[in-house]
Amino acid sequence: MNELTLTSLGIFSVLVFQNLLILWIASMLSEWWVRKLFARTQRRMGPSYVGPLGILQPFADFLKLLLVKTEPSYKYGSVTLARIFGCIGIGALTTSLFLLPISPVRIASDFDVILLIYLLGVWVAVSELLMFTSLTNPFAIKGVSRYSSILAVAEPAFFTAVIVPVYLTSFVARRGPVFSVSVAVETAWRLWLNPLTAIPMLLATIAALISIQSKLMLPPFNIPEAEQELIAGVETEFSGPLLALFNFLHDADLYVLSLVVTFMFLGGPHPFSENLVLGVLTTILKYLAVLTTITILKSSFGRFRIEQGVTSVIKYALIPALVALILSVVVLSFI
Repeated sequence: MNELTLTSLGIFSVLVFQNLLILWIASMLSEWWVRKLFARTQRRMGPSYVGPLGILQPFADFLKLLLVKTEPSYKYGSVTLARIFGCIGIGALTTSLFLLPISPVRIASDFDVILLIYLLGVWVAVSELLMFTSLTNPFAIKGVSRYSSILAVAEPAFFTAVIVPVYLTSFVARRGPVFSVSVAVETAWRLWLNPLTAIPMLLATIAALISIQSKLMLPPFNIPEAEQELIAGVETEFSGPLLALFNFLHDADLYVLSLVVTFMFLGGPHPFSENLVLGVLTTILKYLAVLTTITILKSSFGRFRIEQGVTSVIKYALIPALVALILSVVVLSFI
């Protein structure tokens, strides 16, 4: 094996395998935290049997679906296409990690926030929609129509919120790439120290959290999978390895979106950026705080109707995000 091949394999292992492995492990652990906390809010045990405190239960469930459960044969639709689209979504999530400090290799350039929006806002959403429609079923199609209605307002709301810290830090930091995720990650914490920038940051953070709730079809925005009406909606035809792939995609989406909020809105390791151990612990605590907030929202509301869901996303996510962006433009004239 020549030196070029060894170098290529080394680059492949750093850029793909390491991030993908981290994505899978972190996604499963995030699922455990959400399931455990959600169960506790309902006075249930939650995952309890596999591993200490049931922490290995999501891994066991994933492997059971992947290796033990079988998929039914479909007369119409294509399981292969569904798998391909699911893998595309996971690939987009894996690639998006290169923009965050979690990756051993970082992408940092002018306007790299566009790449983040392209990966998380376009490819993940498109891959999910195409994955759902690859297996024809009237309940799934109805669920897709509802999911599309939610995404039409949730995606713009989330990425309008993300643009707020990117826009502000591009002018406040006055160094490094402009409109860059890396600059926002490093300096967003400073925006909370100034009352003028703290207000748009607060509005943007609220908008981002509610958008995540709706993008992931979590209660009260789980209209696309209303069991009483649509059996399982978009997931009606999913079983075995295909369901494992979708669950991984869903959990990975939760992990990456929560990580974006942790770093770009809450400052990641700050105020211990110079201390590796304390910085990592601080980042984990902030990340768990984001997951906890999402889980509390999940357990506090019943399912909305489709028109209620869309209206709520517009009212509590899209409008606050737009107001935050407008305030950011105005605030910069006073700084």
